[in-house]
This record gives sequence, structure tokens and C-alpha cells, in this order.
Amino acid sequence: MTSKRRRATGQHMLVDKRVAERQAEYARLGPDDVVLEIGPGKGILTRVLAASAGKVVAIEKDESFIPQLSNLPKNVYVIIADALVYPLPRFDKVVSNLPYVISSPITFRLLETDFELGILMYQKEFAERMCASVGDKQYSRLSVETYRRAECHVLENVPPSAFSPRPNVMSAIVELRPRPSPFPIGHPEAFTPVARALFSHRRKSARNALLCEQKILGDLLKGLDEGDPIFKRRRRPFLQRR
Repeated sequence: MTSKRRRATGQHMLVDKRVAERQAEYARLGPDDVVLEIGPGKGILTRVLAASAGKVVAIEKDESFIPQLSNLPKNVYVIIADALVYPLPRFDKVVSNLPYVISSPITFRLLETDFELGILMYQKEFAERMCASVGDKQYSRLSVETYRRAECHVLENVPPSAFSPRPNVMSAIVELRPRPSPFPIGHPEAFTPVARALFSHRRKSARNALLCEQKILGDLLKGLDEGDPIFKRRRRPFLQRR
């Protein structure tokens, strides 16, 4: 894959080993840890992880990196596959520099599994939206969907000079700790369409915003008490953190 194509797909290789070492430190790896890495590329982070973890499973989609990944420590297992569809193995921690273009789908796929800790690199703007609280300028549906599933903190910002080719934006390392939802959810299958409706139609009342997702929410809307004043308000009362 050429540098031009990697820029187009959001794939920027980490070249600063000091950043990789800090990622491993954040993960507090030990000999009993099975670590998942998505998108190892040339293996700079992979080698750092292997020095502390018991086992590293690295999933790489791009076959052109096979030569660079063929001489790794014995506790590293490389899988050439698409992490968005390949059955994820059991792991304790995930430490990765994620391609920007798959940040959202791969993160929520990871959060469907059972693991202890994630140390993940994202585009800075995406990371800030993930971890934003009510009242923050970056607060969005991504913030709500993440908060529902995990605790999320930005650990540090990473400059473009740490990557090759250099991205045009800053990156950020995020700590992700899965946990049960901090608030009760009566209909989990409705959470995402409700959040999407409220954030996509911010100027509408809650009632009218929800009606925009009528095809998906279906019978759930029939139970709404349209006389309740809360349904005349906009999205904020439904989605603020407690």
C-alpha cells in the first residue's frame, strides 16, 4: 500500500517508540495479560507490548506488512484479517493505534466483548467527543454511546511527527474501561435510535425527534405520555450524565 493510499484510508504508522512505550506503561502489562493489538503495521508497538505481556494477538488487514511482522517475539501471534469482521479472540487488554477511518465501528465492536482495559490511539477530535461531558462543546451521540458502556479518559495528545506519513491532525491516547451502564435501560435495543434521533434533530422537541425514528422504535412510541412536559423539551434532559 502506497503512502498516498494510506493517507486516504487513515492509516498512519507510529514511528516514535517513546509513544509506544508510554502506551504500554498506561496498560500496566504483566506476564498473565493477553493483549489484543489491531493494526500493528510494521510492529513498533507490537514489540514493546511483547516485552511485558504474556501474549500479544495482532490483527492486521494489510498483507503488505507480513514481511515486517514475520520476525516478532515468540509470544506474538499475527492474524491477517479484517478486525471489523474477524471473530475476536479472548483478551484481557487492548492496546492499539487505530486507523482513523474505523475508529467508531471497531471501538463499539470491542465494547461488545469482555475485557479489562483499553489504551487506544484516536484522532484528537474523535477522542474529545468520546470523552466529552454534558456542557462540553464536543458533547455528542458518540459521547453518550461511549458513556453507556465504559469510562473514558484522554491520557495525552500525540503530535503528527510521531507518525509516518504525518497526519494533518493531532492524535490522542485514550483509556477505556468497560463497565455496566451507570443508568437503567428498559429497552436496550432502542437506546441507539433514541440517541440518534435526539442528536440528529436538536431543534425539535423530544417527542417530534423520536417520531423521526418511528420505523425503528415502533410500538415503543405508543407508550409515550404525550402530556408529559418532558417530551416538549429538547434532547438534553434525556442524555446528561449523572
